[in-house]
Amino acid sequence: MTADSHIHKVSLASDLLKLQRGELSLSSRIDALEARFEAIEPAIRSYLPEADRFGRLRRDAHELEARCQNAATLPPLYGALLGIKDIFHVDGFPTRAGTQLPSALFAGAEADVVTRLKQAGALIVGKTVTTEFAYFEPGPTRNPHNLAHSPGGSSSGSAAAIAAGLAHVTIGTQTVGSVIRPAAYCGVVGFKPSFARVDTTGLVDFSPAADHVGFFSADVADMLAIAAAVIGDWTGQPDHKPRPVLAVPIGPYLEQSTALAAFEAQLNALEEAGCPVKRIPMFDDIAVIDARHQDLIAAELAQQHREWFSQYERLYRPRTAALIRRGQAVAPKRLQAVRDHRFELRARIGRKMDDEEIDLWICPSAPDVAPRGLGATGSPAMNLPWTHAGLPAVSVPAGTGMLSLPLGLQLIGRFGEDEALLTFAKAIGRVFAR
Repeated sequence: MTADSHIHKVSLASDLLKLQRGELSLSSRIDALEARFEAIEPAIRSYLPEADRFGRLRRDAHELEARCQNAATLPPLYGALLGIKDIFHVDGFPTRAGTQLPSALFAGAEADVVTRLKQAGALIVGKTVTTEFAYFEPGPTRNPHNLAHSPGGSSSGSAAAIAAGLAHVTIGTQTVGSVIRPAAYCGVVGFKPSFARVDTTGLVDFSPAADHVGFFSADVADMLAIAAAVIGDWTGQPDHKPRPVLAVPIGPYLEQSTALAAFEAQLNALEEAGCPVKRIPMFDDIAVIDARHQDLIAAELAQQHREWFSQYERLYRPRTAALIRRGQAVAPKRLQAVRDHRFELRARIGRKMDDEEIDLWICPSAPDVAPRGLGATGSPAMNLPWTHAGLPAVSVPAGTGMLSLPLGLQLIGRFGEDEALLTFAKAIGRVFAR
């Protein structure tokens, strides 16, 4: 089987329209998914194994059909195929969190975001693979574009499932770069809303001060529909200028990328499409920001795992255990200082956007294309400062780099202005879809 045959992104909007018109039934859609699952999933390994997956899925679809018999009033995500990162609690599914620790430790009420998606009409395909506790120890998932390369992490299975056509929407989380990076590596759209815009209730916490719920889809139009369905105060697509003013954060932060020639070509394409691009010095202190964020997430991970780690330390994988030990050494005063710094950085970025009259920041979604090998998930360096500040970010596919592997463009908006970010991203995505 060729690499191209592993790529088959499915359109949520197209399938919803066909379902509404009666041109597609839920049973035929599930039949098609099952056939693709059997052909592709053994190589991709984006989902956790489940006995009788498709028997259960057909029963769920039958119940959904019974509840929604009027085609004119179908819920907004009727029949959407949903994958859920295995650090979310889901009724009827164990939560394993990518670890060897007993799954009974993580039992809890269903995650709010999962319930919202189900109420919107989504059908759960299954739990997707995560790195251990959403950190760096990888699972078995492979990149559908090249099975010898990482899909990224920690939301490995969620990104790969979209690229392989095994879901319409998947849920992930981002504590450093765990949505934006795998989205770029797998050539799909990844959206990390503003901090706390999506409720994290029902999540196996990594770092409560940095955890964001995020989503993956085939395109930005689908992502807009997903956001509208799950974010309670979503206000729709705002009126604004047709093309945003973009800002490139030049300096030591941007220089962490090794694909800057490709990035310049992407910027040229956007300028030719009518998007003004400014180059603005930003994050000269990126090493300090990195250290603060790492201390924050390490200390909070150590707090979350205090009892589990004391009892099951031998079951933790090396990189996870090392971060917990680092966190144990972070003093309470330091932890409070780095928590406070999130708000200082957010305000600083906002002032810069005001002063320079810019709409979005733009930069690579990852330092380069997906690295070869499955022993690591790549660097989140390009995502860290934006996550630390809690700003909304989206990765849109933007061509290919070495070995014809996908590249992503990361767009970052103002805090709380997620609607504007996705609306701009839809226009920018069209430039690279030609």
